[in-house]
Amino acid sequence: MHPLERKKKIYVAGMFDDDTAAKVGDAVKVVSGVTNVVANASKARVLVDFDEGVAGIEDAINKAISSTGVDVLD
Repeated sequence: MHPLERKKKIYVAGMFDDDTAAKVGDAVKVVSGVTNVVANASKARVLVDFDEGVAGIEDAINKAISSTGVDVLD
């Protein structure tokens, strides 16, 4: 793992099926600095590996998730 790479577990509401999980995964994958993403509808979570050296990346990831109609839980 790169020194600035971070893994984050993000819990979400509204990701009820595999189609929605795929949309969430696709939206997060295009965020600059994201190296891997796995969206799991049955666990209501998104696992993201990203470069935390990229300014504003966590907000960008949350916005990408929200853009699919899924709510990010704190």
